[in-house]
Amino acid sequence: MSKVNKLALIPVMLCFFCMGFVDLVGIASNYVKEDLALNDSTANIFPSLVFFWFLIFSVPTGMLMNRIGRKKTVLLSLVVTAVSLFIPLFGNSFAVMLIAFSLLGIGNTLMQTSLNPLVSTVLGDKNLASTLTFGQFVKAIASFLAPYLAMWGATQVIPSFGLDWRVLFLIYFVVGILATLLLGFTPIHEERAEGKASSFVECFKLLGTPIVLLSFLGIMCHVGIDVGTNTTAPKILMERLGMSLNEAAFATSLYFIFRTIGCLTGSFFLRVLSNRTFFIASVVMMALSMLLLFVGTEKWVLYTAIALVGYGNSNIFSICFAQALTSMPEKQNEVSGLMIMGLFGGTVFPLLMGFMSDAMGQAGAVLVMAVGVVYLFTYIPKVSTK
Repeated sequence: MSKVNKLALIPVMLCFFCMGFVDLVGIASNYVKEDLALNDSTANIFPSLVFFWFLIFSVPTGMLMNRIGRKKTVLLSLVVTAVSLFIPLFGNSFAVMLIAFSLLGIGNTLMQTSLNPLVSTVLGDKNLASTLTFGQFVKAIASFLAPYLAMWGATQVIPSFGLDWRVLFLIYFVVGILATLLLGFTPIHEERAEGKASSFVECFKLLGTPIVLLSFLGIMCHVGIDVGTNTTAPKILMERLGMSLNEAAFATSLYFIFRTIGCLTGSFFLRVLSNRTFFIASVVMMALSMLLLFVGTEKWVLYTAIALVGYGNSNIFSICFAQALTSMPEKQNEVSGLMIMGLFGGTVFPLLMGFMSDAMGQAGAVLVMAVGVVYLFTYIPKVSTK
């Protein structure tokens, strides 16, 4: 790897940190619910709205990369993300938060579609799964910091800004601007794509390839469980243990702490174990977690369950994504767009979980996530044994 490529890893990894901004939607939606006195179904519109844009913009972003390149697409995503973080500084009305979360989803769609292939540009395809997992580790740092920053803002007096929990948006806005400048001034050489660029229809035809379709569904389940746990874990603690929102917000941080540990250790395990072996261990942890979340009424049981799903779900995305990307090396931009479209699972799962939790409590939301875990068991035979 050249010296330029090594230096390029610094802004690329900071971009992974910015990618983690999307996960603030879980704790933010809980605070918006409290501020505006919303029910679960209405509050879950916010995380669902963020991930809705992955359905709309993922494939077009893959095509955009063919035209302007991966680095420029990442820069565009950072600009849109920064705007989304700037808007809530002026208010937290329902309309303002809808606009902010929509832009956050659009920016994150652009980023996730283009940043993962940019890693391949910088490093090549060798150890792609473990490198993407390390990027997910950096992303998870931003994810687990979000609830702490929100709690700090909600419980401290900040007379200079009067932002309460929304100080989270200000801090991440500043980091987003820094990442934009750093990546913008870093030279990254990109090879031009060979042959004719794929059309919109040709991109979707790639879903006819079994491994691409099954990996797409795997990512849908991963993100559904991720956003679902992020949003529902505090509600479970509030429902069963009588905690306040500020106390229960720790559950979201606990999830991301163990997801961060999982990404960090996963980047090692994926180099020494086969992808399939590590995938099986991860899914078993998630299955045990769903059982404990469904029946648990003690704090230590629920915390154990949250930790298990955090660690277990930490490497699912990287394995599914790398599986699909390496299966069609000549169509990586298009495949990346399709895989990121799978993040639409972050819309489907919370909506279903909101209806189920309104009907039968948070155990209903856990049942929806458990369906995703069952699918991941069926994906095991498709995972590489290398």
